[in-house]
Amino acid sequence: MIGRLHGILLERQPPQLLVDVGGVGYEVEAPLSVFDKLPALGETVTLLTQLIVREDAHTLYGFLHAGDRVLFRALLKVSGVGPRLAMAILSGVSSDEFALMVEAGDAQALTRLPGIGKKTAERLLLEMRGRLSDLPGGQGGAAAPADAAAEARAALTALGYSAAEALKMVRAVESPDQSAEALIRSALKKKMSG
Repeated sequence: MIGRLHGILLERQPPQLLVDVGGVGYEVEAPLSVFDKLPALGETVTLLTQLIVREDAHTLYGFLHAGDRVLFRALLKVSGVGPRLAMAILSGVSSDEFALMVEAGDAQALTRLPGIGKKTAERLLLEMRGRLSDLPGGQGGAAAPADAAAEARAALTALGYSAAEALKMVRAVESPDQSAEALIRSALKKKMSG
């Protein structure tokens, strides 16, 4: 099993990356959300990986965060969800956001993700409940939220908003380099005025 790659990023052609590790080039498929956070070509990159072996192919999937890999593995255990759909989900939403949707039972939000219809959303809600406690720093983890948006969502849920509602409120006002406090203020202000 290949669990981690640390090497030089040679190519990036979504959804594939080429990483040179000690002279060996590894082709890795990654969610589209990873590509925004990658270093420049020729720089060092570290990816957590999952190798999927099928009759016709051996495919290596890469993730920047442990929570995304844990979610990918959990999604593969859901009937009807294969690597392609799992990657589409991770391309559209972070592991923390997905956990919030499942916790809130928000099938409508799940159907907005690529490749997920109503039946698949309902199956995901049914089968993923209880499986997300393994997410590092996620819904079941003891670690603090990793970013300002996650902190703002946590605070809004503590104020009594549902997880799905908090997610929508933060997304509506989210902008780069904004503190959790500013996000909370903006989200509450927009909610009260709208």
